[in-house]
Amino acid sequence: MIDRPKRHSFTVLPCALAVLCALPLSVAATQEVQVGRYSSVRPVPTAEQINLLSALVTVRFPETVATVGQAVDHLLGPSGYRLAPDSVAGPQRAALLALSLPEPHRSLGPMPLRTALETLAGPAFRLVEDPVHRLVSFERCESSLPVRPTAASDETR
Repeated sequence: MIDRPKRHSFTVLPCALAVLCALPLSVAATQEVQVGRYSSVRPVPTAEQINLLSALVTVRFPETVATVGQAVDHLLGPSGYRLAPDSVAGPQRAALLALSLPEPHRSLGPMPLRTALETLAGPAFRLVEDPVHRLVSFERCESSLPVRPTAASDETR
């Protein structure tokens, strides 16, 4: 006599799938999604995907990058941001971007992109972001501007 394997009816599986498909989308979105055998993630954007300038960067600038402006362009390339046109910024920003890249700045990171840009600019400038147009620029800090003598101090001489 030949033994035949017993057939099982799998009515539980279609019922379970029907229940899962009936869940509201908001409940399903808060659940974790399995992405590997032992790992899962929540289906929400990361902080770096929401705020592009918070993405961690590690960079070693090639020897062809000689100025701060070239380093800024190199950093911004993959970020989706770009440097604001010269017409938006003043001559002080142009002077900053023309400076030679300091040797300690040749290797940066890991750090957020915003911090890397602020490091390249130094403490005399502040980073200005236009998230609508994905532009960045630099403004001279008020505390780093030279103090002009007033008329009263000229009279005391």
